Amino acid sequence: MASNRKAVGYLRTSSATNAGPDKDSEKRQRAAIQRYCKRAGVTVVEWFNDPAVSGADPIEARPGFAALLDRIEGNGIKIVLVEDASRFARDLVAQELGLLMLIKRGMRVLTAAGDDMTDTSDPSRIMMRQIAGSFAQYEKARLVHKLKAARDRKKALTGKCGGRKTLVEARPEVAALAREMHERRMSLRKISAALAEQGHLTGGGRPYSPNAIQAMTNPPRRKRGQH
Repeated sequence: MASNRKAVGYLRTSSATNAGPDKDSEKRQRAAIQRYCKRAGVTVVEWFNDPAVSGADPIEARPGFAALLDRIEGNGIKIVLVEDASRFARDLVAQELGLLMLIKRGMRVLTAAGDDMTDTSDPSRIMMRQIAGSFAQYEKARLVHKLKAARDRKKALTGKCGGRKTLVEARPEVAALAREMHERRMSLRKISAALAEQGHLTGGGRPYSPNAIQAMTNPPRRKRGQH
């Protein structure tokens, strides 16, 4: 490795009792990385830390690592130094998914022992990343399907899912007054005028239109057979 290369250091402690610059875990990780830098001629320009973060947590969900990515992508530094593989991620799937994400960005993750965790020449690692990638794709597809099914159920029950709120949803108290007047056989225009007299106006300060009153007095009904 050429000398005077720049990198960022990444530290992770899995327990709150080990977090903090005066704790053994963080001090040990930093010292190990610094020893490697001295041997390899690498300079750590900034340190990033995820205290009390489980090694099974996804890389992209860690605030410290997210800040590290922003720093790297902003200045072109492409080397991340960790004490060992377990500091990057203890869970194998989380580790390989995280490494795959960094490889796609052209980054390298090196341990204090000099191992290149992002080496793409190791057949076993390539296989593991392919499996991890397939697993992540499956989980994403499963989640999309689950969310779609939930939206379909809500739409079947309420007639809508997402989007802008109806007048009944946005102004339930006004809709209740409109329905009460409608039950007394008042015309739509008279209901609009009565609501305006009570200070119930549109966002633009105008009386509600007959169509708006109609929507408030006749909310969508559930389909036959629904409970």
